[in-house]
Amino acid sequence: MARARRPGPARGDTAELWAGVAGRASRQAHGVPVELLDGYLADLDEVSASGRPSGPDRLRVRHDVGARAAAQGVPLRGVIDMYLSATWLAWPLLSGVRRARNPDVLRELGEAVFKAADAAVMAVAEGYEKAQRWSVRQEESFRREFVDDLLDGRNLGQLAERAERFGLRLAGSNVVAAAHCPEPVVDGGEVARAVETSLHLRLDSRDVLITTKAGLLVCVVPDTMAGVLDEFTRQVAAALGDASTWWVGVGRAQSGPGGVVRSFEQARHALDIAERLALPGRVHRADDLLVYQVLLRDSAALADLVSVVLEPLREVRGGAGPLLATLSAYFAAGQVAAACARELQVGVRTVTYRLQRVRELTGYSVEDPSQALSLHVAVLGAKLLDWPPAAAP
Repeated sequence: MARARRPGPARGDTAELWAGVAGRASRQAHGVPVELLDGYLADLDEVSASGRPSGPDRLRVRHDVGARAAAQGVPLRGVIDMYLSATWLAWPLLSGVRRARNPDVLRELGEAVFKAADAAVMAVAEGYEKAQRWSVRQEESFRREFVDDLLDGRNLGQLAERAERFGLRLAGSNVVAAAHCPEPVVDGGEVARAVETSLHLRLDSRDVLITTKAGLLVCVVPDTMAGVLDEFTRQVAAALGDASTWWVGVGRAQSGPGGVVRSFEQARHALDIAERLALPGRVHRADDLLVYQVLLRDSAALADLVSVVLEPLREVRGGAGPLLATLSAYFAAGQVAAACARELQVGVRTVTYRLQRVRELTGYSVEDPSQALSLHVAVLGAKLLDWPPAAAP
């Protein structure tokens, strides 16, 4: 005997019926906005009545719903939870299900309805993820623009307000460190991600900005957190290894929106000076290199000193290189000939002979304090100015 059809709601009560189901589904999903169902239950009812899948227009609606959910910050799992809850809550109330006369028909309806539900949920997820990807790209673009303005010193009047979005407070003093790595560091690259992730996990602070600029890995921290720069250096070492050729330059604390670019430039200059002079160690602080910055500030006078004092060395067969290297090692060794010889891996007599040769050629002796000072500054200047210039090919 055929089962009697269950009476359905009157046409005017349909909207109220689906509104009630949608409200229950929203509560099941811990309060996900019911508006995100946006006609889904009526679509399911139509599928159950016709047996035909949802058309492209209906799936585009689901896609747009996913994008709206992402824009509102609703978790995707909550949206999917509400859709699945709405599906099983609506199942016994669907018009096609109520009219089904035998199990075979009901099974076919179930297949059509749940395929439609699956397609709808997939469209929601696709719209959500697409909106999120766009949002991430837009955020990355905003961040890159902000970083470029911050480290180039552009649009200073608006920087303080924009900085709050990225956890920086530019009203106080900040310190910048810049790491020079064997390969240029890029946003999103392995080294940048490793250092940023490790640093933020250890510090749990939004006040630290890790970014890149001109191939350098850059760390911006408040002056009150200057100790963070030691951790930054440790994380760079962990990412690159001790055998790798990397250095960190550290600027001085500077205040205000323009202070970051000043500290960054000091960090870059520290790296440049350390590389030119082959200074020992991994970390080079602008405070420790002020004397070299003073020398470079009047590069014309420094060039004159180098030329006057060292130009005669270029007349030596084989060039000035060996004599300059000996002078540099001699001053670095505290003017101790034996230590200089060990550094150069030559005999002490070779060192003393070369120093005597310098005296004969230039008239400057390392044994006279004032003349030794002129020689020392001239040797430093030669390194800073890349003297003598390479011969033209």
